[in-house]
Amino acid sequence: MDRAPSGSSSSAKSIYLLGICALAAAGSAAAYFYWPEPGLSKTRASAVERAPVPVQTATASIKDLPVVRSGLGIVSPLTAVDVKVRVDGQLQHIAFTEGQDVNAGDILATIDPRPYAAAVAQAQADYDKELAQLAQAKIDEARAQRLTTTGSGTTQAAQTAAAQVQVMDATAASGKAALDTAKLNLEFATITAPISGRVGLRQQQQGSILRATDATGVVTVTQMRPIALEFTLTQDDLPDLIAGQAKGQLNVSAYSRDDAKHLADGKLSAIDSQVDSSTGMVKLKAVFANDDLTLWPGELVTANITLRTDPNSTVVPSSAIQNGQTGAYVFLVRPGNKVITSSVTTGSAYAGLTAVTQGVSSGETVVTSGQSRLVDGTVIATQGADGKKLAAAGEEAAQ
Repeated sequence: MDRAPSGSSSSAKSIYLLGICALAAAGSAAAYFYWPEPGLSKTRASAVERAPVPVQTATASIKDLPVVRSGLGIVSPLTAVDVKVRVDGQLQHIAFTEGQDVNAGDILATIDPRPYAAAVAQAQADYDKELAQLAQAKIDEARAQRLTTTGSGTTQAAQTAAAQVQVMDATAASGKAALDTAKLNLEFATITAPISGRVGLRQQQQGSILRATDATGVVTVTQMRPIALEFTLTQDDLPDLIAGQAKGQLNVSAYSRDDAKHLADGKLSAIDSQVDSSTGMVKLKAVFANDDLTLWPGELVTANITLRTDPNSTVVPSSAIQNGQTGAYVFLVRPGNKVITSSVTTGSAYAGLTAVTQGVSSGETVVTSGQSRLVDGTVIATQGADGKKLAAAGEEAAQ
């Protein structure tokens, strides 16, 4: 029988010895890292167990808490008028600057007035002629009446003269109406602002031929002060809205769309007469003085309306409220800086505070941050001055 070369046997033995050495080294390393040093293992483990968890806390207090609801809304003017021409003609002059504030009655533009001035002159001449004819008819009637009285004239002639006076009187009245119409058309050739507000961008160019039937006006004048805000709330808020409105106008605050910047304060002016059946929302309108023009027509804003104020509410920071499988709860701090969980019933929330109707009493301390590391019985260290000392002591014991 052939034997394996001696070199192969030596190689196998070498690999075997290297494997044993590697296992021994790994075991030594594990023992070094995981085997506690004599006399320190119990101290280290005990210190870790006793190390307080650093948290922030707050004390439940009694406050008058406003009940506020929010809704996205659109700023809309109380009045906006598209100014159109009322007579045909050439746009002779534009008297406004785009974006200018105007008062009711200010001249915005003029239509070429010459044709209308000529029409006024013609109507005036016709009216004067009719007045003269009326005067002559009255003279003729008076003469016919005298002749009839003396027997020199007939009754028919007198009656004819009286009828002619009535005809000429009606003709003069018609002439007067035509003159008034001509004067009115001449007045319409001057386009004035119908309301006080701000003019927008002009929609017609100087020199254009305009007609009263044109769909596009010259410019739009928008009332800026005061201004309205239309927003929506759910139908569930209707009872509080109606009850609050019955006591007086409810306060409404306008904020930027991201709710970061306060813009203006106003009053609720109207609640829509019906709920949108497709969304379950009701429309509301609030009015703002807008003296500083912080609200702009068409702007999207957040409207916060104060429905009422709940007096003597027990409140905690909203960050203290946690949600679990059984509902809302908080961590209460007990003697020895240990915490326990307490199920709570919450009410309205406002400005970072939440009302608690059950589960927390005024004066009790709740944990407001760091709850993820807590369970019932956990020792905590508040991050105030005393809490920092306690936390430092716990870290020192753990070393």
